Amino acid sequence: MANTPSNGKRPGFRISWFYIILVGALIWMFMSDSDGEPQKIEWAEVKELWQSGDVKEVTFVRNNFEGEMTIRPEKVGEYADRFEDGMPKQSPHFTFMVSGSFNAEEEFGRLNDSLLVNVPADQRDDAAVKVVVENRESWWSAIDWLIFPLLLILMWFFMFRGINRGANGGGPGGVFNVGKANGKLADKNSVNVTFKDVAGLYGAKEEVMEIVDFLKNPKKYTTLGGKIPKGALLVGPPGTGKTLLAKAVAGEANVPFFSISGSDFVEMFVGVGASRVRDLFRQAKEKAPCIVFIDEIDAVGRARSKNGGFSSNDERENTLNQLLTEMDGFGSNSGIIILAATNRADILDKALMRAGRFDRQIHVELPDLKERMEIINVHIRNLKVAEDFDVEFLAKHTPGFSGADIANVCNEAALTAARHDKKAIGKQDFLDAVDRIVGGLEKKSKIITPEEKKSIAYHEAGHATVSWLLPNAHPLFKVTIVPRGHALGAAWYLPEERQLVTRDHMYDEMCSLIGGRVAEEIVNGQPSTGALNDLERLTKMAYGMVTYYGMSDKVGNLSYYDSTGSRSYELQKPYSEKTAELIDSEVKALIEMIHDRTETILRENFDGFSQLAAILLEKEVIFADDLERIFGPKAGSKPGEEPAKDPEEIASEQTYE
Repeated sequence: MANTPSNGKRPGFRISWFYIILVGALIWMFMSDSDGEPQKIEWAEVKELWQSGDVKEVTFVRNNFEGEMTIRPEKVGEYADRFEDGMPKQSPHFTFMVSGSFNAEEEFGRLNDSLLVNVPADQRDDAAVKVVVENRESWWSAIDWLIFPLLLILMWFFMFRGINRGANGGGPGGVFNVGKANGKLADKNSVNVTFKDVAGLYGAKEEVMEIVDFLKNPKKYTTLGGKIPKGALLVGPPGTGKTLLAKAVAGEANVPFFSISGSDFVEMFVGVGASRVRDLFRQAKEKAPCIVFIDEIDAVGRARSKNGGFSSNDERENTLNQLLTEMDGFGSNSGIIILAATNRADILDKALMRAGRFDRQIHVELPDLKERMEIINVHIRNLKVAEDFDVEFLAKHTPGFSGADIANVCNEAALTAARHDKKAIGKQDFLDAVDRIVGGLEKKSKIITPEEKKSIAYHEAGHATVSWLLPNAHPLFKVTIVPRGHALGAAWYLPEERQLVTRDHMYDEMCSLIGGRVAEEIVNGQPSTGALNDLERLTKMAYGMVTYYGMSDKVGNLSYYDSTGSRSYELQKPYSEKTAELIDSEVKALIEMIHDRTETILRENFDGFSQLAAILLEKEVIFADDLERIFGPKAGSKPGEEPAKDPEEIASEQTYE
């Protein structure tokens, strides 16, 4: 009698994983050919072989994104030296990979048309490359009924167990598609932006026009031995039109335009960013010539940390390394140009900025007076503007505004005019829009006591008086005691742009800043908390003069300014404690000197200063004309003189917070 277990069950037959792997390996060895394997090639080589006429057949496996290329029998011997292990006895001879967006019928049809241009009609059937597009099913299809429930279990595990939270788990580009680049492709027919749509930016447009010429006429440069630049970096403040300029380049060059944000590369999964970079460049190679635009590249191109264990991000650095490799990996004449935009060029990795990657930096600066006029004309094209509206007037009153700021002003002016049931947008609507954008919304309902209102009026009158009487202070435009945003009053300036600022200029500006606080001390006998913003700016300017610009006799011609930003991680200051005490004493002495000088100016002109405050209490808003009637022409001004250039920022002193 056979022995059986006590529980009555027969022992199950269990197959060891070792035997399964062994059997699989033997089957693979039996089915595989010992001869040479097909060689993997890039898409550029595919096109080169196709045009040579040596290709007999190309099979494209749609579901694997893989292509197989077979060489004509009479031409096989010419390619023997390319195979180290010998030529494959059977086709295919070459294989290549493409991206998921590859259109086989369109791309292969285009290559055949190019091949048969000079071939007689009766010979085209023999000369053309046979194209086969198919889907291949493997033996795994027999167990599809098992794969589907397994996938459901995996999806439940990832989605409800929180393993994939924060990584686009259930949406587009989620768990099963994380390595695919999600850049937007705008072909040459859909990009309708040209340089005509870009107002101003003369210097930047001149530089990028060369890039357009590179793409349109590459032989013009390559025949002389020159290499087309790999990339260009657009650098400038936010809202200056960097992205618009890149689109204009694509529209002018009439080539496909890939756009992607730097933050789209970085995910929580290791290796996803590098995979997306590879996929992006693979798509770009298929569409060459083309332009790849990476917006906010500082999200992935930040300088790699020198300290591996401190504030480092391995995934971001791996993505950057892959980007560096791709930018320096494809051919110099492949027709792919990389454009990138950032407003933080100082923090980018030096390897990214070297020649051969981003060959040139194009600075997109804030618009000057003439450029602002052109930008305003662009944005008011679709607005119902009053016939007597002066574009130059608005341009003069928006110094330091970017293109995006001007667009916001024009839109806000239209809303303001509609709010007052006007049929056309007038000059005052634009001025109100500027005030609202810079200063905030008027708060007429804010409760202010008569004593506070008087103190605010004298404070703002102090600013206006000092700035008007000093020759190097910014020209005053308007003074108001109407509350806006967090400020209870403001003095508005239209400053002149200066490329170089002298010590006298800074002295006058500092006197203008502290003018309100000194006025309160003269009238009320004590200061108030309203000068917080003024004191903050004054202190920063004083420390800048002493520590950055070397404008202190005792400290000397020294500058502790760090243009690289590397000192931000240092725990120690670049000077001794004795020097720190000297800097503090020099700053304090400088501010005391400015205070005394400002007090002298206000006391010598107390009558005009008091008259100006009285007008403010009555009208709540005064303009430069009122100051000219009281004090005469502004100090240092010449008859008919206008600022040659505009400032980097509009100076509006919002005091009384």
